Order: sequence, then C-alpha cells, then structure tokens
Amino acid sequence: MSWRATWQVRWQAASRREQRSLMLAAGVVALALLWWLAMAPALAVWRSAPAQATLLETQMQHMLALQAQARTLQALPTLNAPEARRALEDTLPALGKTAQMSVQMDRLTVTLTAVDAQVLAQWLSSSRQNAHLVPTEARLQRTAAADGTWSGSVVFTLPAQ
Repeated sequence: MSWRATWQVRWQAASRREQRSLMLAAGVVALALLWWLAMAPALAVWRSAPAQATLLETQMQHMLALQAQARTLQALPTLNAPEARRALEDTLPALGKTAQMSVQMDRLTVTLTAVDAQVLAQWLSSSRQNAHLVPTEARLQRTAAADGTWSGSVVFTLPAQ
C-alpha cells in the first residue's frame, strides 16, 4: 500500500471530531508557514523602508555634493609646471617649519615631520585647489606620539610643459 492509500484509510477511520481537529491543526500550520515565509519578511521591509529612504537620500545628497566639487575642480584652468610649482610652494607655510620641498625634474617631493592631521588634510585640499596638483604618491605614518601627528613624504607630478 502506498502512503496515500494508507492516509486515506486512516482518515476515513477517524471520527468527525478527530478530522476537524486535524484540519484545524493543518490550517494553523499553513497560516504559520504563510506568516513566516511571506508576511513577516515583507512587513519587516515595509517597516524599515522610511529609515532606508532617509539614509539613501543622505547618501544621494553627499554624492551630489562630491559631483559638484569634482565639476568645479574640472572647470578650473590648468596651470603650467612653473605656476603649479609656485602655487605648491605658496601652500607650504600652512605646514610650518615641518615641511620641506625638493624638486627632481617633474616631481615635487614634500617631506613632512610631525604635522597635525587636520593641518595635513587642509594642506592637501589646498594643494589640490590652488596648485591643481593631486599627490601621485604618499608615504605617511602616524608618529609615535599620541598627539595625532603624521610624518612622511608626499610626491606630486608636475603637468607636462
């Protein structure tokens, strides 16, 4: 006998009360499965949607701000090598006496000693905006002191003449 035939024989042998109880139990299990597999995940997504929309909107605004900044930088006129070098030299006083610049053909190397992290970040931004130079190489290490200073070197490549 197959399992189906066995099940039908047992079903017919059960009383009306047992059949109703089994149907009720099967219905409860079916509803629990429906809730667990379909309704609960959808409800969780629905509940978290406003928070995710807010987060995505914030990320979108940040991306648009970065895009505007990139377009502004792209619109700036390019500098020739001597102008870029002078502009970078003009930004060095912001670092104080801790920075020295050396020139090797089309490469400018700025050596830093114990520069504050905020000052370094502002200087890098300033070098990008004023000298139109982006570092091509940076070797920076946090100093052993716990005061948030950095030492190392930053290399810039001058534009072709």
